[in-house]
Amino acid sequence: MGRGKEIHLEVRKLIIKLYLENKSLREIGKVVGKSHSSVQTIIKSYINTGNLHSKPRSGRPKILTPREERNIVTVVSANPIISAVKLTQDIYDSTQKKISPQTVRNVLYSAGYHGRVARRKPYISKVNKEKRFAFAIEHVNKPNSFWENIIFSDESKFNIFGSDGAQKVWRKVNEEFQEKNLLPTVKHGGGNVMVWGCMAASGVGQLEFITEKMDKYMYLNILKNNLRPSVLKLGLDSNHYYFQQDNDPKHTSYLVREWLLYNCKQLHTPPQSPDINPIEHIWDLLEKRIRKHRISSKESLKAALSTEWAKITENDIRNLVKSMPRRLQAVITAKGGPTKY
Repeated sequence: MGRGKEIHLEVRKLIIKLYLENKSLREIGKVVGKSHSSVQTIIKSYINTGNLHSKPRSGRPKILTPREERNIVTVVSANPIISAVKLTQDIYDSTQKKISPQTVRNVLYSAGYHGRVARRKPYISKVNKEKRFAFAIEHVNKPNSFWENIIFSDESKFNIFGSDGAQKVWRKVNEEFQEKNLLPTVKHGGGNVMVWGCMAASGVGQLEFITEKMDKYMYLNILKNNLRPSVLKLGLDSNHYYFQQDNDPKHTSYLVREWLLYNCKQLHTPPQSPDINPIEHIWDLLEKRIRKHRISSKESLKAALSTEWAKITENDIRNLVKSMPRRLQAVITAKGGPTKY
């Protein structure tokens, strides 16, 4: 029987790295997406030979020269969303060589690249990267007791029939959060039901459905109707909690700022920073849970949201709030850029 499909060098390196970190074969296989036997074979070969490279294979000569293969990798490194079909056409235009898209894919696989769905992360401008970095530096060493007295708030949209399609990118293992491999998103781009909600370390506060145009007047009404009841529900000291919101223009209007000035202390987080607002993970949790319901209309979607919001517990939230120092350290490491959170 012939040998199986070649496992590229970058994956072999990662397998041995995880093996030397005392990870089990099952854990390693799950990380790299390979079978138990494949992982075992590579580790055994490494133990016996000390070499990560596979044995040379016989076969017909490659149609692409090493330089042409390097050019493919260079193009993909600079433009991860380019398709194999487009690369095939570009190669023909420049070399007159007729190759298949699969040949291009094989070159990229050998260089450690895989076609993966691009993670969606908000675009972050240079100015906002600086603001995020400064905020993280200022708050990274705050104790847990500080974060436990914060009400995190946000708006979110929920679709009746789920989210939009996915964009694939070429990337290497563990490179999914490099900025060039992310798909920038624009907040609230379409959707069927909008909600406002808040949470603290002790649980969730009120959930409010947004049924009209969301402007500064509606936002102020939401705060007037929901903030104080949420403080009571969450068991916070009304004189010592902080209210967090993002820098959406309607949040920072004079009308809203004046009301907040006389009603609570505020935590001003930088723009384009959902990764340092743990309620974003609660929206993700809510999205997963409502998909267990039969949803065919806005009313059934609202009912599902209300039901699942009421089921969210302190256990679902506390670790998210405890993660704030790690989130801020990740922002510092990324110099204000996107993080995995």
